[in-house]
Amino acid sequence: MRALLLRIYLSDNDTYKDKSAHHAVLEFLKDEGIAGATVHHCIEGYGVHDKIHTASVLRLGTDLPVIIQAVDREERIRDIIPKLKSILPGKLIIIEEIEIVSGKEFTEGT
Repeated sequence: MRALLLRIYLSDNDTYKDKSAHHAVLEFLKDEGIAGATVHHCIEGYGVHDKIHTASVLRLGTDLPVIIQAVDREERIRDIIPKLKSILPGKLIIIEEIEIVSGKEFTEGT
């Protein structure tokens, strides 16, 4: 089955309505009925500002990268993009076409 993988790049310090942005987005995805989502807390990375964020012992408390990934049918992912862009203005949001080869929700009845 063909589907989309949604990937959102954030950082620990990003917020939305007094919550961490990654938690707010995860709740939003669940409320919208998206099939599945995972938050990855990363150990190192950099973005457009060229500043490396790392979990090095010498740099405790740094603003570490966070990636949210979600998978669902194309129309469901595309329907939520406008709302995600309003929750996370200016944040990198990408989608990729994928093929799901296993997974109960996607393979039963197909």
